[in-house]
This record gives sequence, C-alpha cells and structure tokens, in this order.
Amino acid sequence: MLDFIYYPVSAILWFWHKAFGSILGPDNGFAWALAVVFLVFTLRVLLLKPAINQIRTTRQMQELQPQIKALQQKYAGDRQRQATEMQKLQKEHGFNPLMGCLPVLVQVPVFLGLYHVLRSFNRTGTGLGQLGMTPEANASTPNYIFSATDVQSFLSARLFGAPISAAIASPQSTLASFAPYGGVPTVATIAAVAVPLMVLAGLATHFNARASVRRQRPDAAANPQSAIMNKLMLWGFPLGVLVGGPFLMIAILLYWVSNNVWTYGQQHLVFARIDREESAKQLETAERRPAAGPRPGARPNPARQKRGRRK
Repeated sequence: MLDFIYYPVSAILWFWHKAFGSILGPDNGFAWALAVVFLVFTLRVLLLKPAINQIRTTRQMQELQPQIKALQQKYAGDRQRQATEMQKLQKEHGFNPLMGCLPVLVQVPVFLGLYHVLRSFNRTGTGLGQLGMTPEANASTPNYIFSATDVQSFLSARLFGAPISAAIASPQSTLASFAPYGGVPTVATIAAVAVPLMVLAGLATHFNARASVRRQRPDAAANPQSAIMNKLMLWGFPLGVLVGGPFLMIAILLYWVSNNVWTYGQQHLVFARIDREESAKQLETAERRPAAGPRPGARPNPARQKRGRRK
C-alpha cells in the first residue's frame, strides 16, 4: 500500500550501501550504518529549503503573536469574524502556517518507510506484522530494491558484535535467525551498542528542544500551554526515547541520532543566517529613514527654521 514510500527509501539506502560497501566491504556493519546515516542526510538536504521556510514561518508567527492576541480579544464573541481577521492578517504579512508543517509531514512517512524496509530484512518473527518465514526462505527473498544477496549481507552486518537489525527486546525467534550469520547474539551484546545510542538520541532530542525553547519570545514562553509543551519537549520526548529505545533496532537508533545531530547543526546555521538578514534589513531601513535634524557638524538651515516659526 505504501510502496511509493518503501521503494524510494530502499533505493537511497541501496545507493549509499553500494558506495560505502565498495570501500569497507558489502557485509561490513559500518558500511550499512553509514548508509543509514547518509540516507538521513540525503533526506535532510532535499528538505533544506522547506526547513528554512519552516523556521521563517515560526519566527514570523512569534512576531505576529501580539496582533493575533489582540484580534482574539477583540472578536472573542465572534468566531467567524475572528477567523476572517486572522486570515486577513496572515495574507497581509505573507504568512502561510502550512509551511511550518511540511518538513515534519514529509519526515514522518519516510521514518515509517525506513522502519518497514529495515524490519523487512528479517521476516522470521511471529509477532505483529511479521511474516513468520523460515531463515532459509527469508535469506532467499528480496526486500524491495535489495536482492536476496543484499538481504544476507544486511543480516551479516554487525556493529561491535551486534546485528544492526536487532533490538534489545527482539524475541528469541528473531535472534535465532542470525545463527548462520555469525551466531546468535546475546541481549548483553545488543545492549552494549543500543544503550549508548539511546542515551545519545535522548541527549540530542533534549538539546534540540532546549535550543528551540531558548529562541521563543518571553511572552510566548509564559503562555501556560507553551510552558506545558516546552516541558514535554525538554523532558518528555527524551525520556520517551529511553523508554522506547529497547524496542527499536540499532539501525533505527542510528537514524534517530543522526537526524537530531543534523537538526541541531541546521538550526544553528539557519538561525544565524536569518539573524544576519534581519540585521541587514533593519540597517537598510534605518539608513532610508529621513533624519529628524541636521547631521552632526552640519549647519542648520535658516530658511527651514523660519518656516517652522511661521507655522
């Protein structure tokens, strides 16, 4: 049903695996790990322009907040008029709230697509959404763009002894399918790789939220709803990564870490660029504004002073 997502995601992952596999070896765990990381980077580069528009929209929303509050108070008893005036205000300032949602709306199906493609390398489990294949049937069945040989390569790929398609909470039946590819991994081996990634993912999520909260206007941050959301972003989401991390395969944790690291760097660079642009606009506006009096060192104009006295 979602093949229009699964095939492009698997194609990008396939490309980067071939690139890094030609250097490190196709069965190398780091080749597969780097393929996942660069899949994230490829997606984020494609979404760079919408992401910049999202940041501009967020900044513009904060600047319009006083006017929005004034309209809400003025037309508190007339919802229809309030909505009309809001649309008029947004149109006057060229504000499009949908631009703030586009990058998130695109990333969610891509994340789900990646999760499905990675999970489909090992279809031996019997849980929800699993096909319950035998290890032999799984190894000989392609996975979207990936051939049966690629499937076997992925199952062989390990990071410090842990299969990148394994999770701490993987059922024993799933772990047993790795027996022909270097032996059945222990939970301790998987945890030794997954737990540091979970901690990194939680920290990266927290610091991204911190950077976002720090850029809020004081009046917006003081809003009770905003305060609750800020606490949720600062502490709830990072805690959710730690709680849900044992159920996520190592490759997905790599996706989470690299995505948040990219977000942190992108926000820093983009906000710095927008700040420079706004400073340049303010300087240009100040230079165009007519001076109220004579420039320093210039003699006053007597004719202008006489006209002022006659008035």
